[in-house]
Amino acid sequence: MADENLNSRKIIHIDMDAFFASVEQRDHPEYRGKPLVVGGQPDGRGVVAAASYEAREYGIHSAMPSRTAYQRCPQAIFVKPRFDAYKEVSQKIREIFHRYTDLVEPLSLDEAYLDVTQDKLNIGSALKIAEQIRSAIKEELHLTASAGISINKFVAKIASDINKPDGMKFIGPSSIEAFMEKLPIEKFHGIGKVTAAKMKSMGIYTGADLKNLTEDQLTWRFGKSGRFYFQIVRGIDNREVRPHRETKSLAAEDTFAHDLSTLEEMDTELDRIAELVCDRLAKKNLKGRTITLKVKYHDFKQITRNKSFTTPVSDLETIRSTAKQLLANTFAGDQQQDQQVRLLGISLSNFVDLTDQLDEARAGEQLRLF
Repeated sequence: MADENLNSRKIIHIDMDAFFASVEQRDHPEYRGKPLVVGGQPDGRGVVAAASYEAREYGIHSAMPSRTAYQRCPQAIFVKPRFDAYKEVSQKIREIFHRYTDLVEPLSLDEAYLDVTQDKLNIGSALKIAEQIRSAIKEELHLTASAGISINKFVAKIASDINKPDGMKFIGPSSIEAFMEKLPIEKFHGIGKVTAAKMKSMGIYTGADLKNLTEDQLTWRFGKSGRFYFQIVRGIDNREVRPHRETKSLAAEDTFAHDLSTLEEMDTELDRIAELVCDRLAKKNLKGRTITLKVKYHDFKQITRNKSFTTPVSDLETIRSTAKQLLANTFAGDQQQDQQVRLLGISLSNFVDLTDQLDEARAGEQLRLF
């Protein structure tokens, strides 16, 4: 991290607190202080899009099957999502961001990166700007946001989680590496549950443990991801804040600690991966026309198979069943029954904005996501 220009950047990551649920509780006083689930139905159909903090106390979280959410908290209130309302609030939040900088990179309706190295109001302090933004959101929109401030996107995003909800955390350049060394490995963005479990089986529990491995050692164990791990544990992230970023595809994948050998094992993993994809689609308000399955075998041979739809899809059942169908056809067609699978992934592409499809009468279909 010797580049002075990179060290002098001022990056803020703003993350709204339980956004969908908080909007519902703001607009409906009767929901306040109660466990609230947005999306899904208590009879078991669909998945959770968002949960209030009261619901999270029962272990309810996004992408969880609504049947499980109901079992954990039968008294929870289930409501249908109102994407038009969330999008309207999100636009007002972005208007607040643009008072300070035009370098705003939205990640979804409820979070964004801001580069305030040169801010419009000549405030000069990223901490003051973050606090002013949080205050404006609270006063004008009656919602709370958390903020992370640092010199790059990766560290700022981690920082925004530290004091949630309604909190703020600054991690300066001189303290980044020490902070990363103490961070539990599962707290690193980009290290999923499966990879974290694999690392723990290797004796890697914290950033300090990860930092003990050389880049060559990490690459040997984790492939191309090894270089990424080598950089993030040192707080290195040279990506710029990119306004008007357009999502071309959305994916979730996992490399497994142990190679999978049966379709039953793989179907179980696809269930979990499909839920992650479904959750990410909901956060970005997207539907896709093409579902792609990615399979990597133990010998690192990689294949992809896809299926396209005339009508955009985003519901869990379609994503899950299509991925499983593609997997079954792949094994039958390629005669890979004796192959060991080390990675599975699901992605969607050919997007449309879900909030532009909410006129159900015109579209002739009912939203199936929740």
